[in-house]
Amino acid sequence: MRWSAGDLPAVYLCLSPVDFRKGMRSLAVLVESYLQQDPFAESLFVFCNRQRTSIKILYWQRNGFCLWQKRLEKERFFWPKQDSQVVMTLTGQQLDWLLDGYDIARLKPHKTLQYSSIL
Repeated sequence: MRWSAGDLPAVYLCLSPVDFRKGMRSLAVLVESYLQQDPFAESLFVFCNRQRTSIKILYWQRNGFCLWQKRLEKERFFWPKQDSQVVMTLTGQQLDWLLDGYDIARLKPHKTLQYSSIL
């Protein structure tokens, strides 16, 4: 992603869990049909799996879709509960907090993990 903190595009958080077998095209269809947003807009669309261990971010960049993913090794992402809304708008700072493991409602982070090898 190539945005500075000052020019981060709109961030839309899908409040329902998503099947993470879905790729870019399927997520773009979800953005348009379920979230009622334009997938080609300069926006970030954030999805979480049912276990809340992974996040995918879909966005359109000039001539194609980009998909970014983060998977937690321990713990879960704090995901806002779905009420009558299907989508929630976040600020760039709130997205950073969410990706860092913060509960954006309480600002309480995950523990920092220290590993020396993947084996």
